[in-house]
Amino acid sequence: MLFFCAYLVKNNIHLDLNRNNMKLLAGKNVLITGASRGIGRAMAIRFAEQGANVGFTYLSSVEKGQALEKELEALGVVSKGFRSDASDFAAAEQLIADFTAKFSSLDALINNAGVTRDNLILRMNEAQWDEVLRINLKSVFNLTKAAAKTFMKQRSGSIINVSSVVGIKGNAGQANYAASKAGIIGFSKSIALELGSRNIRCNVLAPGFIETEMTEQLDEKMLKQWQEGIPLKRAGKAEEVADAAIFLASDLSAYVSGQVLQVDGAMLT
Repeated sequence: MLFFCAYLVKNNIHLDLNRNNMKLLAGKNVLITGASRGIGRAMAIRFAEQGANVGFTYLSSVEKGQALEKELEALGVVSKGFRSDASDFAAAEQLIADFTAKFSSLDALINNAGVTRDNLILRMNEAQWDEVLRINLKSVFNLTKAAAKTFMKQRSGSIINVSSVVGIKGNAGQANYAASKAGIIGFSKSIALELGSRNIRCNVLAPGFIETEMTEQLDEKMLKQWQEGIPLKRAGKAEEVADAAIFLASDLSAYVSGQVLQVDGAMLT
């Protein structure tokens, strides 16, 4: 260790161990779907803080999307919001074309867009089933297929698909949501096997109980019951899911592919 320190001094090399000055994603171009709020928004901000140029999608939240674009640019990176529906096959193809025209390359794709339409199976109608599978699962297929051409030309890329612990465990009243999120896991493992030889990685994030705009609508008693069932005794933060995504998008995870990373406070352990 003393020899190493002497070498640094002799050659005037300075190591800055301050985390805020370590840009894990400097120069990388990242696309995040469904980023106008919640986990997607936290990812966009965290990625920009780590030096990534960020493209993101929104659909109905136009004002929030425009505000996020300005917020990211203020962090010193290139940012562009795209109003796009990832569940539309042609729109997904166009999105990738528009993204690469703006950013020239694509280093990481985060498929985050999703919805819930909860109901017990005896009450769930066909429209509730179809909508959740279309937005949550078909959109992952659409964008992965569209982006795969770019990744293969580059011979590099990281695909991060956001699932849920519900896709692993299931949950009463969420058969449609659980099916879509479980499908994401099987899809991602298959893609990791198909594209691995081209240095393209595909992994899954499975968040547990995370504080978002959706959980703010739950009553305090229900929130407490959920938290008591988590070994860490608290809900997770959207930023903590974003930090896990940064790991999977960065070179720190260069040999990690086909994996499901649970961000759940040991909820399913």
